[in-house]
Amino acid sequence: MTTNISANGLDMTDAIREYTEEKIQSITKYFDHITSADVKVGMDNTNKAKPYFAEVNLQIPTKNIFIRKYSEDLYKAVDKVRDHLKVELEKMKGKMRDKDKEVLRKNKGYQE
Repeated sequence: MTTNISANGLDMTDAIREYTEEKIQSITKYFDHITSADVKVGMDNTNKAKPYFAEVNLQIPTKNIFIRKYSEDLYKAVDKVRDHLKVELEKMKGKMRDKDKEVLRKNKGYQE
């Protein structure tokens, strides 16, 4: 999986880059076929309560997943995006597994 990380409204430090890359790379254990992830972290001055955001555009062979989360801390925003991606990928994997079971049942001639 290729990961592109960019910053908006703040300086990209090595600590932010490493933390973000580590969290995004860790989602590969939930879904194997991720082709790339475009990550943007930064500040949004319009939201005073939660000024930091993290957004991920994840490319998977069948579809794209886009998630944006806000928080009062940049690291918390990255964690929220990762957690939401985990839920979405597990949901998608479950649907794919159910679909595969239906195909196998039809091929074997089982009655539903």
